[in-house]
Amino acid sequence: MASDPRIDAYIARQADFARPILERLRSLVHAACPQAEETLKWSAPAFIYKGEILGIMAAFKAHAAFNLWRGSQVIETGGEDRAMGQFGRLASVADIPDQPAFEAIIHKAMALTDTGVKAPKTKKSGPKPPPEAPGELIEALAANDAAAATFEAFSPSAKRDYVDWVADAKQPATRQRRIEQAVEWMAEGKKRHWKYEQC
Repeated sequence: MASDPRIDAYIARQADFARPILERLRSLVHAACPQAEETLKWSAPAFIYKGEILGIMAAFKAHAAFNLWRGSQVIETGGEDRAMGQFGRLASVADIPDQPAFEAIIHKAMALTDTGVKAPKTKKSGPKPPPEAPGELIEALAANDAAAATFEAFSPSAKRDYVDWVADAKQPATRQRRIEQAVEWMAEGKKRHWKYEQC
């Protein structure tokens, strides 16, 4: 097993409930696929097999998740919302499939890479309409010429990143903080996820 110290650090800084889940997932992946290499993708622990992403795991506030990169070709999830990955919201080690079941799934994913099977192309549904910014965000942008110019120059998807972030705030105070942060970042010419652009 070629371990990556960045994954050790990622696991160490997670909540108490999440650490054993992540450690178990990590050990199961390596047991099923000893050739798997560890790395970080989008700031989350990822496992690479023969140059392709095999799976990614992550911890959140109340659950962890494991996402098989080509999961739709390997495991049937029933189409319902399954959090980030194919196993749903993992709140404890007991939520992870047992070792034989997990290994069988990993072996199916490995076989796709071994045989050169390509991931299915997703159907494009056409471009989304431009996002409609909340009134408070429009007002805040109107008060800052630099931020307004940046927002107008953004692609529709870059605009949507900010609009959705603000709109998803459940509390008025949270929404206001996000608007202030958004205006500050846009005044500096930054996209919503600028921190991850170098990952």
